Amino acid sequence: MLPEIERPPGEFAARWLRFQERLQEHGIDGALLVQSADLVYFTGTFQDGHLYIPAQGTPRFMVRRDWASARADAALDDVVPIQSFSQLPGLIREAGYPVPRRLGLELDVLPVQTYFRYQKAFPGAELVDCSSLIKELRAVKTPYELTLLRDAGRRADAMFASLPGIIREGRTEVEMAGLFEAVARREGHQGLLRMRGLNAETFWGHLMTGVTATQAGFFDGATGGTGVGPEFRFGASFKKLARNEPVVVDYPGIFRGYIVDMTRIFVAGTLPETLQRAHRTALEIQNTLAAEIRPGKTTAEVYERARALADEAGLAAHFMGYDNPVRFVGHGVGLELNELPVLAPGRETRLEANMVIAVEPKFAFPGIGVVGIENTFVITGNGLERLTNYPDEIIELP
Repeated sequence: MLPEIERPPGEFAARWLRFQERLQEHGIDGALLVQSADLVYFTGTFQDGHLYIPAQGTPRFMVRRDWASARADAALDDVVPIQSFSQLPGLIREAGYPVPRRLGLELDVLPVQTYFRYQKAFPGAELVDCSSLIKELRAVKTPYELTLLRDAGRRADAMFASLPGIIREGRTEVEMAGLFEAVARREGHQGLLRMRGLNAETFWGHLMTGVTATQAGFFDGATGGTGVGPEFRFGASFKKLARNEPVVVDYPGIFRGYIVDMTRIFVAGTLPETLQRAHRTALEIQNTLAAEIRPGKTTAEVYERARALADEAGLAAHFMGYDNPVRFVGHGVGLELNELPVLAPGRETRLEANMVIAVEPKFAFPGIGVVGIENTFVITGNGLERLTNYPDEIIELP
């Protein structure tokens, strides 16, 4: 059982207030939220229900399934049962609020069928997207969230410390992944990896050996893996680890809902100098960005700096993938893996203090494998605070 980290008084009320300021700025009367990570962010728990946050006043959580657990777990007092969408307007009025004329919804993730149900429940209301307001708010972490993320970083380090005893020549990727995941679960890893978006299906992480790491697949990342079949081309396969080939372990640590992301490279034997040099370049990129990132720098500037260092090393063709590289070098993390900000070209988002980012320069070599690094950092006024501290160097095993 994970030791308790007490919620500070007023933590969630402060989140509602910041969101309500944004609702007021955009002329939105209230928002109905149903997406799991957003519910956890604003209530501290996930249940099947609708959270109504008025532009002013206390939210009401209307829960369809486990109302008793929601009452016990949620960081608000107004938790009531609901059975159908048709009850929503009445329950909002019962809480003392007028039925909204301009209603915010999470339109980036809301199924069309659910949208139509809201449309029927609120005839005449204008249904508008409030998802960007939520994502921008969640990008800047509170001190309590940073406490949870620091603890997640320590636990992820403990997870990765088990890998030298797991990675063995001749073992299959799925066997090594299974042993590693058992360690993670004992550490308190929640298992589920939340990502935002349609078909944003992924596993806990991916352990890949040699050439399998170079298969990009459907996943929007520098690596993907072949998986166990065409139905889900991601992560570990039945390939056996050969000597002197890279083992890429890219696994987020997920504890109490919060995610830190990290990648390390292992080898049974020794990697070719080409891969060792590329890994040193990845570390140089990471360390340069860590030294230079400050609040106010744009996400595009960070990406272009990383890209320039890859160019200088003569490795641009291998940077963040080979045939179909991804165009980012990092991303926000929190309750979801793919949060803001995204360290990508063409994005002029300015970084802010208390944003949490995973920086992941990687290099792919077709027919050989992938090397690189990923660590999670907090942006502070003085630079980056690192949350994941397992050694960055290639770990050579017998």
